[in-house]
Amino acid sequence: MNNRELILMTRLSRFKDPLYKIARLAGVAILKIYEDPSLFNVDYKSDKSPLTAADKAANDIIIDGLKALPEKYPIISEESKKQDYEIRKQFEYCWLVDPLDGTKEFIKRNDEFTVNIALVKSGQPVVGLIYVPVSGACYFAALGEGAWRLDVDPELRLKCASFDINQAGLRVLCSRSHLSEATQDYVDQLDAAVLVPQGSALKFTVMAEGEGDIYPRIGPTMEWDTAAAHILLNEAGGEIIEFASGKPLKYNKESLLNPDFIAFGDGQLNQV
Repeated sequence: MNNRELILMTRLSRFKDPLYKIARLAGVAILKIYEDPSLFNVDYKSDKSPLTAADKAANDIIIDGLKALPEKYPIISEESKKQDYEIRKQFEYCWLVDPLDGTKEFIKRNDEFTVNIALVKSGQPVVGLIYVPVSGACYFAALGEGAWRLDVDPELRLKCASFDINQAGLRVLCSRSHLSEATQDYVDQLDAAVLVPQGSALKFTVMAEGEGDIYPRIGPTMEWDTAAAHILLNEAGGEIIEFASGKPLKYNKESLLNPDFIAFGDGQLNQV
């Protein structure tokens, strides 16, 4: 490792504590609304996706928290106005934020929603934090420094499980709210796959903890849905690749919409 890489790693690790604090504060705001029916109102955005007071409250806290950090990077959040690509493409670093990932799960009150914060450098996530307000579970990764669960003592280093794509009984993560027919067709090609339904970014944390093997997603997602999870999986030994090209997902693209992808643990994807 050269001196430049060492400096980068040291700098990236500095984000762990401040991001954990920001996410916990956002989690408090989310739970206040989650636990009080009088505050539980739901609006709908132009794309028909739901928006709650919790999305807005968490977004304000995270934006303020990131702006207060010594490093002044642009912020791309699901719940904030997006800058034109002509401006965004000049960003070397930027934050990608989903203040409440799994709004549908929040509305269903099944506890499976998260706070996602990622730092992206030149299209690649280099820092990611996923916080689970209901359980307090928190996952953090930084490029070259591993993937960790922070809410346990001592902190636990995470490692994806090994798998063979042709083995029987693969544990396939799937969405509780967005399981498409095309995704089901893919799963049907596998040998006696076992579906593991999870909401929000919990699908990725399950894989990072070695409790799942693959997550095929044929259907729309946004960059802020996957950026924090991507570096978490990378540092735990996994990857997220485009279905069409087989290349890792890229971030801060002209379109913030992800292509169809498959996320997986410590294994190789061949034809099934």
